[in-house]
Amino acid sequence: MLTCDFLVIGGGVIGLSIARELKARHKHTRIILIEKESSCGAHASGRNSGVLHAGFYYSPDSLKAKFTRLGNEQLTAYCEEKKIPLNRCGKLVVAKNAADLPSLDELVKRGRANTIEIHELTEAEAKQIEPRVKTFERALFSPRTSTVNPQQVVDAMQRDAMQEGVEIRFGTAYVSRTDQEVRTNSETITAGYVVNAAGLYADKIAIDYGFSEKYRILPFKGLYLYSNEPPGALRTNIYPVPDLRNPFLGVHFTITADGKAKIGPTAIPAFWRENYEGLRNFKLGEMMEVAGRGLGLLTNAQFDYRRLAMEEIAKYSRGRMVALASVLAEGVTESNYQKWGRPGIRAQLLDITKKKLEMDFVLEGDHRSMHVLNAVSPAFTCSLPFAGHVVDQIEQHMA
Repeated sequence: MLTCDFLVIGGGVIGLSIARELKARHKHTRIILIEKESSCGAHASGRNSGVLHAGFYYSPDSLKAKFTRLGNEQLTAYCEEKKIPLNRCGKLVVAKNAADLPSLDELVKRGRANTIEIHELTEAEAKQIEPRVKTFERALFSPRTSTVNPQQVVDAMQRDAMQEGVEIRFGTAYVSRTDQEVRTNSETITAGYVVNAAGLYADKIAIDYGFSEKYRILPFKGLYLYSNEPPGALRTNIYPVPDLRNPFLGVHFTITADGKAKIGPTAIPAFWRENYEGLRNFKLGEMMEVAGRGLGLLTNAQFDYRRLAMEEIAKYSRGRMVALASVLAEGVTESNYQKWGRPGIRAQLLDITKKKLEMDFVLEGDHRSMHVLNAVSPAFTCSLPFAGHVVDQIEQHMA
């Protein structure tokens, strides 16, 4: 039987960052991280957009606001140290019509409150940054937004964690727990403290420890369409003004680390938790659970789930995706967007008592375990300072 001081479940960017932070603060402890796949970042962390967000979307009282600016700075410095290519292309946020302008003003207000560098532009000034951009009267520009290949970041963190003394056990999946023991598919581990950073299955594991009573994961599938235009055909990320009532940012242009454009992502309700492609990872019980929860949201949800679901399902059509993107920039044609990228699944937390999507990060824990229940975008950007916050919480509970 294995024994350790800290057991971290999940080898995404959050699990790795927490394990490394624990090791930095508690050098002489044994820390084991278990990952069910053969490498780290096989799910959300390696499949996300790779955008390092600046932090002006989030309400000033939120954890997201607290950690995004600092996370951007720290992860940028980490990429520079590790020689991971960064595309410092910035981001334009554009208005489709006059109805978007009040929300544009709200983003400025949040950006100022969060001490984020953000510039208000006229339409002409926006076109100086990106000649193809379309906007109504005004736009915002975030110079601190950049992009990176997320798998390269995860790979670097995996190497660092192992060099620092974190033991990573691949192909090792959580099965159940009894008191201080965690049973996996290959062995039993006795852990002094358990940290659950299991993403799509974080709520399931948390329930075994008496947490996540009012929360369940609702999976949403994210798809991107890749441009066949040469690198540099678009100069900067272009986003619409988001609907600030929900946690999704709408179809937008992302410029990858190598300068190519992609449009997306979707937020299509998934049929089961790892519903990436075809029937891969199909689980009937999960499908029934997720479908039942979705049907329950068609009435009485505190957001328009029916409209959201219908709009997102329509984005399986390349034509629909391109049409939405064409509102943001000139010269966007379906012939230039033929290739779908690797899908990702967003582990979005749902408050089942209030029937609303959680907008901020959510942690629950005690003196024996800590559970990262909601670590959705911009968790990749926030990963380093957020890990510090998680370990602060752990230490408070253990004191």
